[in-house]
Amino acid sequence: MMGVKRLLLVSLLGVLAASTVAGGSMPGSPSNISRDDPGLQRVVLGAAYSFNNQSNDAFLFKPSNVIRAQRQVVKGVRYIVDLEISRTVCRKRDNNNDLSHCDLQPKGRLQQTFQCHFEVWLIPWQNQTKTQVFFCKP
Repeated sequence: MMGVKRLLLVSLLGVLAASTVAGGSMPGSPSNISRDDPGLQRVVLGAAYSFNNQSNDAFLFKPSNVIRAQRQVVKGVRYIVDLEISRTVCRKRDNNNDLSHCDLQPKGRLQQTFQCHFEVWLIPWQNQTKTQVFFCKP
């Protein structure tokens, strides 16, 4: 009986390993998503607003490049994102909350970009968004 259980376990592990190696993803594991994904667009914009609220800069920043984006379905949806956030020409004091109307700073001394990593967990049935990780470096 013990040999049958061991054989089943070894077979199951082999199937799981083969599906992972063959490019399939394990249920619950992060998977790459398109930069055009609507959920990703919302969390990236939310990250930019959080960055601007925490920044002492006179100008607003907005996402300029999504480097890597993953989604993981686990008790909600978790987004894992690496992106660049760049300084715009819009000043914070002008209360312009629509970043789509803010152009990026032209090349020169005011141009600045940060590399950021963030992980956001959305739990829609609880109407919750939890930022688990958010850090940026120049």
